[in-house]
Amino acid sequence: MGGGTFDVSLLSIEDGVFEVLATAGDTHLGGEDFDNRVIDYLVKQYKRKNDVDVSSNKRAMGKLRREVEKAKRTLSSQMSTKIEIEAFENGNDFAEVSRAPDQADARL
Repeated sequence: MGGGTFDVSLLSIEDGVFEVLATAGDTHLGGEDFDNRVIDYLVKQYKRKNDVDVSSNKRAMGKLRREVEKAKRTLSSQMSTKIEIEAFENGNDFAEVSRAPDQADARL
C-alpha cells in the first residue's frame, strides 16, 4: 500500500509484453489512511480496556504509529503479528494481536 492511494491494475502479459487493461483505486485507502484507521481502532480499544484516552498524548501516539506501520509491513508476508509497546502510557504497556482475516471472517 502506497502513501496516499490504494490502486489495483489489471495486466495482460503475453510474450514478455505487459499491457494495462484497467486501473482503479481509492484515494482514501492508501498506506497512511490505513495506518490512521488502525491507530484509531487501537486507541478506542485501549480506552475501552483502560479508561484512558491517549489520543492527545503525542509520545504514546508516536510509539503507536511506529508499531502500526511495522505491523502492516509484517502482515504483508505473515498471517499475524503482535503489537507490543512497553511503557506506552503512564508506565502502562500496550499489547494487541493483529491478524489477516481468514475465510471465516470474509463470510461475516
